[in-house]
Amino acid sequence: MFSTGQLIFALLFFVSFVIIMVLMYRKDKKLHQKNYKGVQWILLTFIIFIIFLFAVKHFLKN
Repeated sequence: MFSTGQLIFALLFFVSFVIIMVLMYRKDKKLHQKNYKGVQWILLTFIIFIIFLFAVKHFLKN
């Protein structure tokens, strides 16, 4: 399906992409903590809302 060269390229691309993403995240970590303070509560509320929608769908289905 894929040649050996394509698989090697994909593997190297993936590894380098992950390394670059980790380095950039570490570089911007302090800035993210300053600008996105309290965002975990919004995520928690969103997850609870999605669970609520699935529960309503389940109970109305039966």
